[in-house]
Amino acid sequence: MATKHISQEKIISAFLFCAFDKNVGATSLQDIAEYLGIKKASLYNHFAGRDEMYEATLNYCRDYCEKLSFIPENFMKLDLFQKKTLVEVMNSLIRRYVQMYETEPLFQIFAFVHSEKYFNKAAAEIADRELQKLEYGISQIFLIYCNDKKVGLSPAELDCAVKWFSAAFMHLIDSYIMHKKEIVRQNPECGVGSLFALPTDDSFLEKIYFLSENYLNALMKI
Repeated sequence: MATKHISQEKIISAFLFCAFDKNVGATSLQDIAEYLGIKKASLYNHFAGRDEMYEATLNYCRDYCEKLSFIPENFMKLDLFQKKTLVEVMNSLIRRYVQMYETEPLFQIFAFVHSEKYFNKAAAEIADRELQKLEYGISQIFLIYCNDKKVGLSPAELDCAVKWFSAAFMHLIDSYIMHKKEIVRQNPECGVGSLFALPTDDSFLEKIYFLSENYLNALMKI
């Protein structure tokens, strides 16, 4: 029988999948080995133990999340801001951002980091960095409309508005991720992989749009 090639990245991916399916604390080395179809002892060829694997997984999550941006590349160069309202621009960015978090492995990464951020400093720092990058992206958009006098906020008011909007949006994403995760948990026969074949829940997106539009419309009246 040919030896199955297993890399550290495959083990980390398996850890993320198993933790997504159960939870981080309940995921054992035996679970990961069974998922990969190898013997538990083979894992020790790559990691000294579960603690080292856990730390490597957090590092993987950190590096992956560092590549993310609320604003896609070249978006600021597009001639959108003269043609579209703040609400329209934000809605398009919100949909993109939510759908980005629905794809593998970001879905599992989000669940892993945000479940561990209350227990692990490194996970909390990853979550904080996510929020900081979200705040920066949203501030860039808000600032354009402030400079065009379409939103009348002072720098201090703009900073406060960005922080409130970003925190609320991240909370809604968290709720959305957990909602979709439970769909699979309640229907185990479909398997975790089927989760990623599910379309975006437009009713949930409409809820985000509704809350976002009301907040942004209020800002534009200031």
